Amino acid sequence: MTISFELRCAVPADALSMARVHVGTWRETYRELMSDGVLDDPVLLDSREKFWHAMLTDSHFEQNRVVVASRRGALIGIAMAGPCLEDGEGISQLYVLYVYAAFHGAGVGAALLNAVIAPGAPAALWVADPNPRAQAFYRKNGFVADGAVKIEDDVREVRIVVPTVRSMYAPSGTRIGGAGQHSTHQYRLKNATPSAGLQRIPGRQHMEPAGGVCVFV
Repeated sequence: MTISFELRCAVPADALSMARVHVGTWRETYRELMSDGVLDDPVLLDSREKFWHAMLTDSHFEQNRVVVASRRGALIGIAMAGPCLEDGEGISQLYVLYVYAAFHGAGVGAALLNAVIAPGAPAALWVADPNPRAQAFYRKNGFVADGAVKIEDDVREVRIVVPTVRSMYAPSGTRIGGAGQHSTHQYRLKNATPSAGLQRIPGRQHMEPAGGVCVFV
């Protein structure tokens, strides 16, 4: 599937739209993994909006990089990465990467991943298990399981990492490059200022399982 979409750094005004994507994609992805009580909680949308507002306004989280993907003016995906709290300095952790199921396979997830974690940078993330589609996506993007496992909110998660250079490849296997490089998803990124360590917010229900505009055509 080929679509046009845009990437840009998130701003505080995006908090509600990001919360809607967050809740919608959770319900699409985790219906069999998380309890209905969590997914259908009437306060879930409000809690996610408060979460994103904090991520985008509190200086405590200024090292995080938060990016959104949009199509025809509506958000279709969200991503956030920051310093890893479990490993040494210089390790990035992917805390959030969600794309609506309708846009899976269109390169949106890979574009978001490459926007929040620099290609070649050592990185880590926790991914729900079982979640074969997500795990296959990350393997294709250079992540491998390191054997760590945890249970959080009754969801089993495994940690996957990039100990060395991660290649910048979309799920289709086509290279995403900068100006002058051939790609089925050529893009330009301008005025990119990171919204940019994520830490748990008191009262937060769940730790995620796992400026500029970037135009993809």
